[in-house]
Amino acid sequence: MSHGEDLSHTEDLRRIAAQEQRLVFDRFSHEVAWALGGWLRQAGLERGGVLVVDVSLHRQQVLRLAVGPATPDHDDWIRRKRNTTLHFARSSYAIGLNLAQQGTTLEAKSGLAHRDYATHGGSVPLVVAGAGCIGALTVSGLPQREDHALAMAALAHVQGRDISDITLA
Repeated sequence: MSHGEDLSHTEDLRRIAAQEQRLVFDRFSHEVAWALGGWLRQAGLERGGVLVVDVSLHRQQVLRLAVGPATPDHDDWIRRKRNTTLHFARSSYAIGLNLAQQGTTLEAKSGLAHRDYATHGGSVPLVVAGAGCIGALTVSGLPQREDHALAMAALAHVQGRDISDITLA
């Protein structure tokens, strides 16, 4: 990894940590899951292409939608990224950036198999104040950094929060 990549990873990690701290729900329900899905569906339609969305609570899928011609590969990426977020209660992108900075892999560091865990961007924790991580919002279909940014934008929109100062530049 080059010095420039390391600095950009460090800045992204700082911003992701701030996003995760700011985007905490007071409460979460199936209606909130549907609000996330509706916003992301519209965003996917406006972007064009493929976007697959999953909202899971306590390891139970409560919403799954696809915009465009999704494939089984998208579902596998969703599953693997979601597993990472639920295991660590952190965004899958943050986990991947941390591992890249350390020059290691999830399997080497934690013994978690690549076939079941992915450290690419797109899965973010659903955190409720006083309860911690209760699930994950996961998107797939864009480059990993954009998947992450879109998921965080959805959380910010539904919560009515401004994250313009901590979006990934």
